[in-house]
Amino acid sequence: MAASHGWLTSLPNQLAVASSVVNHRSAAAASFVVRASSTDASLTEKDCLRRRQVLVGLSSLTAALSWANFASAEDVPENFRAFVDFTDGYAYYYPSDWRDFDYMGHDSAFKDRFAALQHVRVSFIPTEKKDIHDLGSMEEVIFNLVKNIYAAPNQIPSIYEMQERTVDGKNYWTFEYELESPGFSRTAFATIAIGNGRYYTLVVGANERRWTRLRNKLKVVADSFNILDI
Repeated sequence: MAASHGWLTSLPNQLAVASSVVNHRSAAAASFVVRASSTDASLTEKDCLRRRQVLVGLSSLTAALSWANFASAEDVPENFRAFVDFTDGYAYYYPSDWRDFDYMGHDSAFKDRFAALQHVRVSFIPTEKKDIHDLGSMEEVIFNLVKNIYAAPNQIPSIYEMQERTVDGKNYWTFEYELESPGFSRTAFATIAIGNGRYYTLVVGANERRWTRLRNKLKVVADSFNILDI
């Protein structure tokens, strides 16, 4: 869904998301990164305190059920992995060759091994709102976010595309935007949603020089974000 406001820059039709998807696999054959509850007895005290991701198989019934709920619509795309946070109630796909890292003020983050500016990060804050529509119209909310929150004073923001999707009664807004600085530009997708009394934000992006080549890949990440009931 694209807005027609003057402050929006229109792009050509959205490039098709890469369609190479792995064949249906049994739960036992899949693996993914999962953030377990700090009460999980299998975690050491250090793991619990740092709340780091742990790699587990789907032999656990709880993990299998949660994974089935997250990936019920389609299998994990080829060359992606799934990150599932049971404690904070969200999940998304990320490129399988990216590694996790600490991003200040964010709950989870993964980045390219060689290009740190290519990364995905997720954060959330408490809210009494029940749905993103409670924030206002999609155009106004996204414009204010990009202009007043995401952009630094020396950056020129542009918004290219806005989309809404609904999954299991939860609404998600995904938008593409660019922040242009003198001599440097960065483009990203962001997905925002509300659930579990939290306002979630996922941002995945790269510098402008790499954007055309990576756009389809990063759109998969943005579109995969899902809130899990906790």
